[in-house]
Amino acid sequence: MKALKIVTIGGGSSYTPELIDGFIRRYNEMPVSDYYLVDIAAGEEKLKIVGALVQRMVKKAGIPMTVHLTTDREAALRNADFVTTQLRVGQQEARIHDEAIPLKYGVLGQETTGAGGFMKAQRTIPVLLDLCRDMERLCPDAWLINFTNPAGIVTEAIEKYSRIKTLGICSGANSMMMDIAKVYDVCRQDVYARVMGLNHLIFADQIAV
Repeated sequence: MKALKIVTIGGGSSYTPELIDGFIRRYNEMPVSDYYLVDIAAGEEKLKIVGALVQRMVKKAGIPMTVHLTTDREAALRNADFVTTQLRVGQQEARIHDEAIPLKYGVLGQETTGAGGFMKAQRTIPVLLDLCRDMERLCPDAWLINFTNPAGIVTEAIEKYSRIKTLGICSGANSMMMDIAKVYDVCRQDVYARVMGLNHLIFADQIAV
């Protein structure tokens, strides 16, 4: 199987160790040879802290994967096979505004739905489309796996205004099924739920255990 190059934009995120744990567990199915963690200059300190942890995880696992830490997005993207995104434009300060401003006017403040989600989308979509332009030049055959919220509207924008292949993913549905499995004391694999709605505003209309 071809060795893979994977790039994570927003590599300093606290979600990164969970992501690399998945790559380590599935190394035989998905042999990643080079894993690039990319962040902006303002996030470089977090990138170094999280990146060092990821490097220790890979070393302990004993797999031939090299973890690179960089703020040079173009160099990281060149010839990548997959790109994942988990970024927050404006960082935590912007999230505070997304949640506080709508509440001031008596409406829902949340980062994926309602007025707060729309505000976040307006900041995020231009940044991710700019990333797509870079991917079209540097790794046009790569898949973009988007974890960035609001995942629904962001992924739709990428599909409409970019040639890049993309999937938008949220863990909400799986978390719901894990909770159901815990309640019924069964394995997650034995639970089925038909989930619908927008991410972070979802419900299940059918559940089978």
